[in-house]
Amino acid sequence: MASLRQILIGKVPVGGGAPVAVQSMTNTDTRDVEATLGQIRSLAAYGCEIARVAVPDMAAVDSLSAITAESPLPVVADIHFKADLAIAAVAAGASGLRINPGNIGSRDRVSSVLDAARDAGIPVRIGVNSGSLPKEKRDLAEREPARALVETIKDYVTLFEDLDFRDFKVSAKSSSVTETIEANLQLAELIDYPIHLGVTEAGTRWAGSIKSAVGIGSLLARGVGDTIRVSLTGDPVEEIRVAYEILRSLGLREYGPELISCPTCGRTEIDVEAIAMEVERRLRSFDSVIEVAVMGCVVNGPGEARRADFGIAGGKGEGLVFANGEPIRKVPENELVDALFEEIEKSQEKK
Repeated sequence: MASLRQILIGKVPVGGGAPVAVQSMTNTDTRDVEATLGQIRSLAAYGCEIARVAVPDMAAVDSLSAITAESPLPVVADIHFKADLAIAAVAAGASGLRINPGNIGSRDRVSSVLDAARDAGIPVRIGVNSGSLPKEKRDLAEREPARALVETIKDYVTLFEDLDFRDFKVSAKSSSVTETIEANLQLAELIDYPIHLGVTEAGTRWAGSIKSAVGIGSLLARGVGDTIRVSLTGDPVEEIRVAYEILRSLGLREYGPELISCPTCGRTEIDVEAIAMEVERRLRSFDSVIEVAVMGCVVNGPGEARRADFGIAGGKGEGLVFANGEPIRKVPENELVDALFEEIEKSQEKK
């Protein structure tokens, strides 16, 4: 079911056995070059590999040239309705296009966009959402929404192939997790092009993260999906953090530190939640792949987190700092976090 074909977005391989690529979309006004570049740089710092920007008009295209020239990430131009904008975005240095062929217009207009992409050697994403289906598929969508997504993409894949363009990936997204899962499982059986995964309009950080983890994670666990975007309302940096947690939980990618912490119980005698939150905050300044544990029980903590590289386990007013399941130091509770990071930093310096 894995995608056999591979495309390149900038220098990032997608599909064909490449690691699942992580992407996001800026929420700045693309016409504001500095704000958009600033956000792209922040995304890059957290491990984002592909950045998508909205291109609603020619003023945005004018800014796109400056953005692509300075961006640390390949930039995909997101285009709706206007073929001339897509063609201009290619000329402005976009590393890829995201279009819905149905709202670009006629076959000739779609062909002109693909000709520009072909000449520039950049790929295109066929992006279809449940809210942007063509009129002829809407009755089907009422009865079988996942099938309507799949049938629409099949039509566009046929169109691209008829136009002798095969440098593309596809996406079938819905705000419904079950529809997203069902549609992408069907797609994976039908095509060998790379598949981009996401639950569209997933929601705020809390609810959207859960929906995305269930939808994207279920598909990745079945071997479906080559690149992902977690769609959250708010700072897109949070999308990257959630994306890597999904990939890490499935053993597909590792990036930066991982925190594990116990849920607490009646044996807990320290403020595990506050300590874990502080450890998580301070870990954001590290990019090493390490596992850090915060446990609330001195008796069982080190054993339960024995696979962690470092950790702390609290008792009444004090706790243990441990490494690889073995105690290193006993310190007062209010010194636990500082002592933990002293040990982590010592290890990093040795490396």
